[in-house]
Amino acid sequence: MSQNFPRIWRSHLSSFDATIALGRKLGQALQPGAVILLSGDLGAGKTTLVKAIAEGLGISDPVNSPTFVLVNEYFDGRSPLYHFDLYRLEPAGVAGVDPEMYWEGMEVEPGIVAIEWAERLPYLPGDRLEIRLNHSAPPDVVIENPLSGRDICIQQFGAVPGWDIADFSEYF
Repeated sequence: MSQNFPRIWRSHLSSFDATIALGRKLGQALQPGAVILLSGDLGAGKTTLVKAIAEGLGISDPVNSPTFVLVNEYFDGRSPLYHFDLYRLEPAGVAGVDPEMYWEGMEVEPGIVAIEWAERLPYLPGDRLEIRLNHSAPPDVVIENPLSGRDICIQQFGAVPGWDIADFSEYF
């Protein structure tokens, strides 16, 4: 049975490499059926995190943002990865993409679902990790090095296959 309230963890990732390391660890830990909803500023590291999750899953195919194709499917790792990017869609247009088909495992092999710009979803799965990435600098400061640190907030709703915060103690 899913919780209707989130468990929340916040941290600071000091570098691009720290973001990659966290993503790899997520890819190694998460199991089929896990849903990751990503949000945050443009260029905050959402696609970078998904690429690292793919590495952790053992996916060798190049992982690119599916901004124009909406979803990329990867099958060469220990679990399928379904990578959505909803940046160009309004919430009404998202329904036609049928993201629930992926997180419910309908007509597709169960895998890990990662959705960028998840705030555009008109409805959410009950069991999920919501990951928000933000640049560490205040909004009025020009970021000289986009590879520098970022703030991260993870909210867990319900049971997420493979997620155990104890496995991520170096981050939270």
